[in-house]
Amino acid sequence: MASGNLTRVTDFILLGVSERPELQIPLFLVFLGIYGLTVTGNLCIITLTSVDSQLQTPMYFFLHHMAVINLGNSTTIAPKMLVNFLVTKKTISYYGCAAQLGGFLVFTVAEIFMLSAMAYDRYVAICSPLLYMVLVSPQICRLLVFLTYLQSLTTAVTVTSCVFSLSFCSSNIINHFYCDDVPLLALSCSDTYLPEIAVFTFSGTNLFFSMIVVLVSYFNIVLAILRTRSSQGRQKAFSTCTSHLMAVTVFYGTKSIAQ
Repeated sequence: MASGNLTRVTDFILLGVSERPELQIPLFLVFLGIYGLTVTGNLCIITLTSVDSQLQTPMYFFLHHMAVINLGNSTTIAPKMLVNFLVTKKTISYYGCAAQLGGFLVFTVAEIFMLSAMAYDRYVAICSPLLYMVLVSPQICRLLVFLTYLQSLTTAVTVTSCVFSLSFCSSNIINHFYCDDVPLLALSCSDTYLPEIAVFTFSGTNLFFSMIVVLVSYFNIVLAILRTRSSQGRQKAFSTCTSHLMAVTVFYGTKSIAQ
């Protein structure tokens, strides 16, 4: 524990993507374009899946919530990052940092489990098409979405509370472009054992169980495709889950490397 009369940290400094002044405006324009495309694309998906009666199916129900999650995740980080490209002092308040960490965790964990729900949807559609409307009924879809948001909120509240229960009384420079749990733990002058356990437990558990659902679902999907005698049937079955499989591969691959 820290001793003495140390000044309590009231804000943090984000180092950002690059410290080179000549790159700030070009990077601002690049990330502004990416953020603009992200917002536009997700808003289009949300609007279409809300108003088009032909898109009122379980697959598009999950896609609607995935778009909401992606929009929330990017909006939690991008605006502050864009502002920091244009200012000299790249600061974020103590409570703003806590809110950013909490929001990031909510949407990241929700994305993990929404991908799992979509994998289950594809598994039922390919392996049990006759029971599809029973196994993926509107009630079950709503339950899966509810559990997804419940777990994401539980993770965010627990981890954020643990991290910000620590004392930050020395350096306030975060070696990142947003408030993340690991860089924050490195700044603390308190005992970080319990917060580190919380971060490791929640991140490991969330990744493990969501990946199990995805792997089991796709294992059965592959078996079902291989048992299909018609090449046209195999191609159709594979095409229904190609985009989701690519998203899962990219997402879990990057998350596993980061962990």
